Amino acid sequence: MSQTRSERLIVALLVLCQSLFFSGVIVIMTLSALVGDMLAENKTLTTLPLAVQMTATMVTTVPASMAMGRFGRKAGFVGGLLIGAIGAGLAAASIILGSFLLFIVGSAFMGSAVAVGHFFRFAAADTASPAFRPKAISYVMAGGVVAALLGPELAKATRTLLPAFIFAGCFVAIGALWLATILPVLSLSLPKPKAADLAGPRRPLSVIARQPMFIVAVVSGMVGYAVMTLVMTATPLAMVGCGFAFTDAALVIQWHSVGMFAPSFVTGSLISRFGIVRILLAGAALLALAAAINLSGLEMLHFLSGLVLIGIGWNFLYVGGSTLVTETYAPAERAAAQGLNDFLVFSSSAAAAFSSGALQHQFGWEAVNLGVLPVVAVSAAASLWLATIRKRAATSVQAA
Repeated sequence: MSQTRSERLIVALLVLCQSLFFSGVIVIMTLSALVGDMLAENKTLTTLPLAVQMTATMVTTVPASMAMGRFGRKAGFVGGLLIGAIGAGLAAASIILGSFLLFIVGSAFMGSAVAVGHFFRFAAADTASPAFRPKAISYVMAGGVVAALLGPELAKATRTLLPAFIFAGCFVAIGALWLATILPVLSLSLPKPKAADLAGPRRPLSVIARQPMFIVAVVSGMVGYAVMTLVMTATPLAMVGCGFAFTDAALVIQWHSVGMFAPSFVTGSLISRFGIVRILLAGAALLALAAAINLSGLEMLHFLSGLVLIGIGWNFLYVGGSTLVTETYAPAERAAAQGLNDFLVFSSSAAAAFSSGALQHQFGWEAVNLGVLPVVAVSAAASLWLATIRKRAATSVQAA
């Protein structure tokens, strides 16, 4: 088998893993607040399990990356999936027992698993040639399209699987789905870390983090995730407040999820053709356009088109940033650099999740979208800064 065919087989299996795993994640995102509201005596704590889940994702990224750097991706993925399945089982048990505290514990376990699942894209990058790397990351991310379509349907089909305990069957299904994901993981031909790579030269993490490419990669990911989480979380609240039904809000979120992942079929090719800086700038522009649409009206079309554009903009920034960060480290530095990148990116998502509801309730939908604009400007400025640095470097090489 040629190297190209080997790369494509690995990517195909990772796409399957991404599709199965994130189908479960979307079910969790759909149900977490509803279950929290059902179990919590103090309704102000309804979204606490979701916040705990996102915090667990943020906290787990660095140790998960370091463990994969030492023991290999395959072992890390299997471990993460087992932890996630345990968390799903605890969540199901919490509904049966009526325990809000147990649901929080289960959410923490599931959040740790989510951190591990986000490394599927880096597994593709690790095994792909430099020319194929942007497409490999992009194709794996495209597995989220299946998740966006399958997740809500899975939630509907299993909502009454245990008739006496509504939603408990959904978490049983998540656990089974994640255990099933172990099978394609075990089929992956992922190389274990080489002793030479682990023992190779390593710069201090602070030196890696000061590189312009690393800074722009992290800023792009943080802005993309912060804006996406902020607006997505506030959208159902804004829509219900405008008189729309929950099913309308669910439809908007589903198409938003499609917008997040569907561009991945072409994002890698666009990066290869137009360059990574242009794609990052396009992502920032799409987020700004989405905010403008959301500010222009409160009809179904405004909410739907705005959230779809938010999804596409997130995709360009997240895939672009993930590709850019792979250019900033040596093999021995991979685990630390990837872990720091994801820790910072998911810290912005956790902060946005904590603040979105309060911002919407206290200041309204307009304030949420006005808050997007300065954040997006930071991302655009960072990308232009990188373009200037690269242009100067190219000019210096030509002059020499």
